[in-house]
Amino acid sequence: MLFCFSDCVLDTERRELERQWQPVPLGPQVFDLLVYLLENRERVVSKDDLFSAIWHDRTVSESTLTSHINAARKAVGDSGENQGVIRTIARKGFRFVAPVTEGASRAPPVPAPVSKDPLILPDRASVAVIPFEVMGHPNDTLPMASSKTSSQS
Repeated sequence: MLFCFSDCVLDTERRELERQWQPVPLGPQVFDLLVYLLENRERVVSKDDLFSAIWHDRTVSESTLTSHINAARKAVGDSGENQGVIRTIARKGFRFVAPVTEGASRAPPVPAPVSKDPLILPDRASVAVIPFEVMGHPNDTLPMASSKTSSQS
């Protein structure tokens, strides 16, 4: 599934985040946290929800959650002051607030059309290769092959 928001594209199948067309490295738990917030953007997600979904109820400190939220914010271009994507709801939790467009998956690359004219380059339809003769200056001379070389078989 693709999620497009702000200047980001998050691909859950490839487990990749791109921002401004550049890949953004994310740790696996930060990625999972971002996906969870995206998938539950219609509601406020509590800290307990995140501990359960991301860490599967293992004992994790609040500072770990805070650092993961900060890493997710940084990855999507947010900050503590600018909360245009991930908003903190005081004493309640977090909510993904950016407008999102969902897509099934990335379309596979479409191969360039192959020209039947061998002089047209397939990926540059406007560029043509024009045959030409090799011509030199009339006073130029090319070295001739010696008769020894040409007479031997």
